[in-house]
Amino acid sequence: MNHALPSLPEVHVLVVGDIMLDRYVHGRVERISVEAPVPVVQVDGTEDRLGGAANVALNVVSLGASCTLVGAVGDDAEGTLVADMLAAQGIEADLLVVRGWQTTMKERVVSMPKQIARVDFEEPLPDAAAIDVAKRVARQAPGKDALIIEDYDKGAVSRPQRILAAAADVPTIVDPKFKEFAEYRGAAILKPNGRELQRALGRWPGESELLELGPALARDSGVGAIALTLGGGGLTLFEANGRSVHLPALNIDVYDSTGAGDTVAAALGVCMARGWPSSASARVANVAGALVCAKAGTAAVTLAELNAALRDNLATAPAATNRRQLVAALKRARRQGHRIVFTNGCFDILHAGHVAYLNEARQLGDWLIVAINDDDSVGRLKGGGRPVNQLEHRMRVLEGLAAVDWVVPFSEDTPEALLAEIRPDVLVKGGDYAPEEVVGADLVRRHGGEVRVLCKVEGHSTTRLVDRIGSLRRR
Repeated sequence: MNHALPSLPEVHVLVVGDIMLDRYVHGRVERISVEAPVPVVQVDGTEDRLGGAANVALNVVSLGASCTLVGAVGDDAEGTLVADMLAAQGIEADLLVVRGWQTTMKERVVSMPKQIARVDFEEPLPDAAAIDVAKRVARQAPGKDALIIEDYDKGAVSRPQRILAAAADVPTIVDPKFKEFAEYRGAAILKPNGRELQRALGRWPGESELLELGPALARDSGVGAIALTLGGGGLTLFEANGRSVHLPALNIDVYDSTGAGDTVAAALGVCMARGWPSSASARVANVAGALVCAKAGTAAVTLAELNAALRDNLATAPAATNRRQLVAALKRARRQGHRIVFTNGCFDILHAGHVAYLNEARQLGDWLIVAINDDDSVGRLKGGGRPVNQLEHRMRVLEGLAAVDWVVPFSEDTPEALLAEIRPDVLVKGGDYAPEEVVGADLVRRHGGEVRVLCKVEGHSTTRLVDRIGSLRRR
């Protein structure tokens, strides 16, 4: 699979949440005050950066997608500055300006080069303003490919269900604070850190117990998955279906972890908007979160930085996609005008003929789906002793091919049921088939698609390879 994230300005992510201004006061400490045992900072300058939900939006556009930000600012100089900074970054902003309310600002004093103090300027957002924010989400949600809710408990997300209901058809990633996880019911991914998970559970369990509790917590909370960020410990994904995977952190020198959660949330949102499953999205987000920790202060990861790291860390390979995830992803892909190519097979022993055929198939559209028979259906089709390789291993090999965008297993003898759900633009087969002999050809044509039979690469056959291996073992 081609794991690099292309620049996709047609992919549009909606971000909503608590907007902040992060101000950095840079200076030198040369003495201790005679008034109190505190350092005296000789200020050299100040720097303003987007924080909170605004930093998530900044990371989204830095990763090559388009972004609309919904939230609230005060009718003050800081609110005006935030709006100007968003516009300068190409972020579409739907901001509620609240009269008499102060824009949230965090002022950090930095010296050689560590933070030595932080001063927060904030007050709770009135509930009437939070209702207005949810209404703006409802207006902005149609046509968006993903929603990220950035909840810092400042009031914009005081009642998460108002926002989730306003964007019910959009895959949603939530960066929570200390609310009950069930308040985010309906989200595709909930992204807590260790403190937030510990508060939700009431304690911190042991590693083996956590692997059992995580999926159960996701199910009980009504979310598709929980992506637990662990700082230097990496990221663990707990899926409501019972699967868990731990992703170790990249081996980098951590400079500053400020805003790393924002970057993880943004990467999850961009990947989900592109149609990747939660497991694939989490792997990419884990890399992005590590990269931003090598930067000073609130920062963003660029698409070029992320793709370079993904190329160097092949363990980020996305997992196979299930049918529900695939159908939802294709709905978004078609809305973006993409052409879908479909092929299927057992792919028991991948050989050069398969690779040439899949590369040719990929040239017929924007996305190539490979549907693969599960182990039982291979046995029924090929007879005893097959498959040689188990389904999980066959999928992993296919996922490693740059031509393949999605891999989805099926248990039936033919892919007709899957074709009825997917409705590809092009159905492809290789070998000696005539177009009318391809299973599902009539179904695809009825939906306006086309059927293509590609050239067979002579001298390559899985059955011949199996027979040759058997004869070598008998010698």
